Amino acid sequence: MPDVVSDLHSIGELARASGLTVSALRFYDSAGVLTPALVDPVTGYRWYTDAQVAPARLVAGLRRVGMPVPDIAAAVRAEPAEVHRLLDAHLRRLSDGLADARREITRLRTLVDPGPAVVTTLLLSPAEFAAALDAVRFAVGVDPELPALSGMLLDVEPDGVRLVATDRHRLALARAGAAVDGPPVRVLLPVDLVDRLRRLLDTDDGPVRLTVAGPELRVMVAGRTLTGVALPYDFPDYRRLLREAVGARPAAYRIPVDVVALRAALRDPAAPTLAREYAGTPLAVSVLGLDEAGGLRLLHPTELTGLPADPNGELRFGVNGAYLLDALDAAGGPQLVLELDGPIAPLAVRRPDDEDTFSVLMPIRL
Repeated sequence: MPDVVSDLHSIGELARASGLTVSALRFYDSAGVLTPALVDPVTGYRWYTDAQVAPARLVAGLRRVGMPVPDIAAAVRAEPAEVHRLLDAHLRRLSDGLADARREITRLRTLVDPGPAVVTTLLLSPAEFAAALDAVRFAVGVDPELPALSGMLLDVEPDGVRLVATDRHRLALARAGAAVDGPPVRVLLPVDLVDRLRRLLDTDDGPVRLTVAGPELRVMVAGRTLTGVALPYDFPDYRRLLREAVGARPAAYRIPVDVVALRAALRDPAAPTLAREYAGTPLAVSVLGLDEAGGLRLLHPTELTGLPADPNGELRFGVNGAYLLDALDAAGGPQLVLELDGPIAPLAVRRPDDEDTFSVLMPIRL
């Protein structure tokens, strides 16, 4: 034993060489990230080789920038190209987090010291604004216990506005370009105001002029004026929800679908469904799978065992068929793309030519 140990580094020596503390090295050992080359069976002392100094320094650097432990473990074992990919993904998370923090701090400053109402005015195309409202309206929540989900978020950006709605089971987003005069602002539109506004937009008579002054809203279109007050609730952080639901990497499955055919299949009274229950209410679940050509088809409940495996594993995705129909109708167009990563990952319904308009449906376990 002494001859072997003399060629190794103690945990304290590795700590000094890597910049990690002894307690951190013990943690990364227990997490399976950086295990010692040798552990003395009598004393429990940990010993490391020269080859483990560089990985330990990598772990120390990744720890300093806040990379999650699973990604650190992957980076220690990965080839350089994969490490660079992990670093790029983490940098995007940090950038998104910083942007989210800035928005939240701005909101908190306003909460602490409201000051005079800031005015932001948007000029929008009636047709584009109407299309964005139509793409999102179906996902507005109706649960009285969740008032923050009972409206549509208007998230004004320097060159346009994002519209967002969610009822927890689905989330829809759309974007409309706009000429914006004033700072970015976020307000939660009451659904009755959304519906009244939508009825005003069936016109080509000039642009829509939408003014946000604190909680006060004013819309002018075609010589008519509509006013309202924003809901006093904090809408969920939809950007974080999207990162968790869809992620930054490409989906494992990206399936073009004929909307007319899929809509007809879902509406067919004889369409196969799987009986489930949610909150004490019966729920008919539509099960999506792949045909031999890689296209989408509805699976019969009797097919849920013994499905042939495809290269990425069996695709058996359960979804509320009525919700999927809503998403298809809202997206519009004869061709859409369904994206998902597996049976327990959310399903994204996208237009093939519009990255800013899509909806996300939560899966139902089969």
